[in-house]
Amino acid sequence: MTETEKINAAIESGAAEARELVKYLYDHPETATKEQLSSAAIVDVLRRNGFEVTYPFMAKELGYDTSFCAVLANGSGPKVAVLVEYDALPGLGHGCGHNLHGSLAALAATSLMKLRGEFHGTLMVLGAAAEEEDGAKLVMAEAGIFDDVDLAIMMHSNGGSTTPEMDTLSLRAYKVEFHGLSAHAAAGPWFGHNAFTAARKFIDLVDARRDSFRPGTIFSSVMLQGGDTPNQIPDYASLRLEFRTTSLSGLTELDRIIRNCARGASLALDCTEEFTLLAKDFYNMVRVPALEDKVTELFHARGERVDPVVPAYASSDMGNVSYHCPAIQPMLRITDEHCALHTETLREATLEPLAFEQMKKGAAVIVEMALLIFNDAEFRAQVRAEYEAALEKVNRNL
Repeated sequence: MTETEKINAAIESGAAEARELVKYLYDHPETATKEQLSSAAIVDVLRRNGFEVTYPFMAKELGYDTSFCAVLANGSGPKVAVLVEYDALPGLGHGCGHNLHGSLAALAATSLMKLRGEFHGTLMVLGAAAEEEDGAKLVMAEAGIFDDVDLAIMMHSNGGSTTPEMDTLSLRAYKVEFHGLSAHAAAGPWFGHNAFTAARKFIDLVDARRDSFRPGTIFSSVMLQGGDTPNQIPDYASLRLEFRTTSLSGLTELDRIIRNCARGASLALDCTEEFTLLAKDFYNMVRVPALEDKVTELFHARGERVDPVVPAYASSDMGNVSYHCPAIQPMLRITDEHCALHTETLREATLEPLAFEQMKKGAAVIVEMALLIFNDAEFRAQVRAEYEAALEKVNRNL
C-alpha cells in the first residue's frame, strides 16, 4: 500500500466512531468550562484507541477540569500537537461546529495511532476546553506546553469555503467601572457626580476616535449597570468591552486610547474610573507560509477547492499557541453555501452527509501534515525557519 492508501484506510476504520462522536456532542452541548460529558466522551475514544490520557489536565492552572492530554510516545523525534475543541455556545449549542471539528481532530489522532509504524516522535492530543471564553490554549501556551512542539494543528468548521488558515485578531476584554456621588435628581442634582453619564460620555469619546482607528480595529461594548431609579443620580455605572486589533502592538496602542477616553469622561463628570481585565489576551496569528502552502497542496490532492485566507475578523486562542510554536488552523467547508459561524444553520450542517465526508478529508490532511513534520527533515527545517522569521517580525512590533 502507498502512504496515501494507508492514511485513507486508517481514516475509514475510525470514521464511524468519529461520526457517532459528532452526534453525541451535538446531543449533549456543554458550554465553556462545563464540558464534563463532552470531554469524557473524547477521552474514552482516545483511550480505546491506545492513548495514555491525563484527565483532567492542568485543572488547577485552568480553574476547571475538562481538559485532557493524550500522548503517543513513539520513540525519539519531532513533536506534534493535535488540538481538540468541544465547548458549545449558550442557547445555541454547537453553532460554531466544535462537535464536528473536535471529532475530526480525534479521528486524526486515532488514525495516527494506527499509523505509528510509519513515524518516530511524540504525538500529543490536547483537550482545548472553553475556547469560546477564557480558552485552555491560553493557559497551556503561557505554561510552556507548546515550547518544544514542532507543529500544533487543528481545523475549524466553516460555511461555504475551505481556506488554509484562519487569520485572527488580538483581543482584550475589560470591565470598566465608573464611581461618582449619589444625590437626589430633582432636589439637589448639583451635589451629585453622575457615573452613568460618565460611562455614556466614555463611549461617545471612543466613538469620536473611530475615524483615526487603524484598519482592522474593532471596539464593542455593553452597559452592565447604570443606576437603579431615575430620581437618584447614579453613583456607579459599569460596562463590559472588547477591542480587537491586527497586532499586539496595535492592542497596546488602542488600550492607551481607550483609557484616555475613560479618564477624560471621568474628569468631565468629577468621577473616577477603574479597569478590570476579564481574561487573558488573545493574540493574533503568527502565520507560516510553508504550512499554508502545504495544506493547500494536500487539500487540492483530495479534490478540495481552497480559497484565499480571509482577512482577520475574529479572535482565537490558537493565536497564542502560534507565539510558542509553528501552528496552523485551516477552515474546513462543511456546507456548499456560505453561512456564518455561531448560527443554527452551521449547527445543523454538522450532521449532514457533506460534513461527514469533509470531516474525513480534514482528518486526512492533519494526518498528512503530522507525518510530514515527523518524517521530512527538510520540510520541518523550512517550517521552523519561516516561523522564526515571522515571530521575530511580530515581536519587533510588540
